[in-house]
Amino acid sequence: MDNVGIVVESLDTAIAFFGELGLELEGRAVMEGDWSGRVTGLHGQRVEIAMMRTPDGHGRIELSRYLTPPAAADHRTAPVNALGYLRVMFAVDDLDDTLTRLTEHGAQLVEEVVQCEDVYRLCYIRGPEGILIGLAEQIG
Repeated sequence: MDNVGIVVESLDTAIAFFGELGLELEGRAVMEGDWSGRVTGLHGQRVEIAMMRTPDGHGRIELSRYLTPPAAADHRTAPVNALGYLRVMFAVDDLDDTLTRLTEHGAQLVEEVVQCEDVYRLCYIRGPEGILIGLAEQIG
């Protein structure tokens, strides 16, 4: 896998949030032109993107803010059993510390932190704009 794409309203807010998770901003750019619309099917699109790399260097998240055309739908607050992409899961070293830091960036715990046997502590959070993120701390 090269990257996961997430469409957001505020690129700066999303960059700060994922930066707190340890992702590093690789770069920002505006994508437009004939080639761009031929890939996505949105001819005439103009999109500001930010590419963020995971700490291990093996994965990336592409954050996109559509300047034109405007967003056509909003799936950010769909329940976890809605069809389509569910969430991105991040491995963290200290779940409690990560939750504290992400709360300062607007994250809200979906329900509660749970322990899966003696292996993981897990939770789902809603980040900026309601983006669903999973967090997992290996304990065993």
